[in-house]
Amino acid sequence: MKTATKNTTTAKSKSAADTKTKTTASKTSASKSTSNGTVKAKPSAAEGLRDLFVDSLKDIYWAEKALTKALPKMAKNATSENLISAINDHLAVTQEQVARLEKVFSLVGEKAVAKKCDAMEGLIKEGEGIMEETEVGAVRDAGIIAASQKIEHYEIATYGTLVAFATTLGEDDAVLLLEKTLAEEKEADILLTEAAYNTINFDANEEDQDQE
Repeated sequence: MKTATKNTTTAKSKSAADTKTKTTASKTSASKSTSNGTVKAKPSAAEGLRDLFVDSLKDIYWAEKALTKALPKMAKNATSENLISAINDHLAVTQEQVARLEKVFSLVGEKAVAKKCDAMEGLIKEGEGIMEETEVGAVRDAGIIAASQKIEHYEIATYGTLVAFATTLGEDDAVLLLEKTLAEEKEADILLTEAAYNTINFDANEEDQDQE
């Protein structure tokens, strides 16, 4: 009887061990299927180009609204009159762009909803960091321009993509509005470049030399 009991116990232990091994193997297999470099899509993931287009609209809508709050802070920390004027002018343009995006939403039959833009949040935080790490004056002005141009380049890339999506989807009226914003972003980038190379960067360099 003792031998039979012992054999039964051994068999159960072996069975449990086999089950554990199979479970571990199953988990390992499942892990490989999700860790082979393929990103697992969220339940709300876009399934078509139109979904991706609308999702991108929501993203830049959040970005533009966030920028209307960030630009005044940049203007207050700038010292160059030309830079302050350029930032304030772009603030007014950005407010118009927000309203224009709302029209685009309406044209494509969607409600204007903002979706947090991680890229813009990061760029704004970087700009704030630059201001904290520079003294008031030409050096900070140069930093503000650098941060602003990174933002402009992101917006140019985004609106360029949105124009391409809208064109493919046959949303011609939306294309016209998005192209107008794209042109404004390109113009803003040019103005910032001119401001940097005309005076601010050279003034910042002179400040460095004076401190040596």
